[in-house]
Amino acid sequence: MSQNLLKYIRPNTLPTPFCPGCGHGILMGAILRAIDESSIEMKDMLFVSGIGCAAWIPSPHFAADTMHVTHGRPIAFATGAKLFNPKLKVMIISGDGDLASIGGNHLIHAARRNVELITICANNEIYGMTGGQVSSTTPLASVTSTTPQGNLEPPFDLCKLVEAAGASFVARYSVIQIMPLIKAIKKALSHQGFSFVEALTSCPVHYGRLNQLKSPFDHLQYLKERCISIDKAKKLTKDELKDKVLTGIFIDK
Repeated sequence: MSQNLLKYIRPNTLPTPFCPGCGHGILMGAILRAIDESSIEMKDMLFVSGIGCAAWIPSPHFAADTMHVTHGRPIAFATGAKLFNPKLKVMIISGDGDLASIGGNHLIHAARRNVELITICANNEIYGMTGGQVSSTTPLASVTSTTPQGNLEPPFDLCKLVEAAGASFVARYSVIQIMPLIKAIKKALSHQGFSFVEALTSCPVHYGRLNQLKSPFDHLQYLKERCISIDKAKKLTKDELKDKVLTGIFIDK
């Protein structure tokens, strides 16, 4: 981590607890760079996270007020904090399992109400902390500890879900698309309304190992090959877009 970002980190919390090759460390750096470039004071922010690998991004690392709450409930806690103190910049950072599986109800209703919250979903497409189980975003046919023959259930497209529910800022990038990801988080920080940034990230220990991605580099390369920008997608056929993931800013109003 660059020296100018260390001011945002609590003493004696590095190195992080993330597994070698985990994309959450890249996302952590992207969030801090977005805050730094937006000139936002940490004293004006509150970070809320639930239970899971991604929840460790703000807590205990960020030198700010943090709430590490019950599984699936960070948006509910964040909503209460924002209503109590509307001046706070409230950012939720958690995983796909926490936000979209057990916490899916809170996600869609916060989007429906267009509450001014910044929600960063670190989507590694699997339950990383509890053993590599299938999640609501696991791609079809992917192997997990609970789908050894391949996932048969179609995954949520989280960006479509929150957009349909009423979110007024929606974006998706992978951690391999670092500069666009930082820009999207900066836009979310200044947005007046419910903003949702899906960050596709890597889990080499579970998703990678179970799906023949032999190294952390292979997993990042896998993300790079799957992700395609909205503009490029317009020029491709339906068959060419099979198994691709669209990235970009989907809505900003």
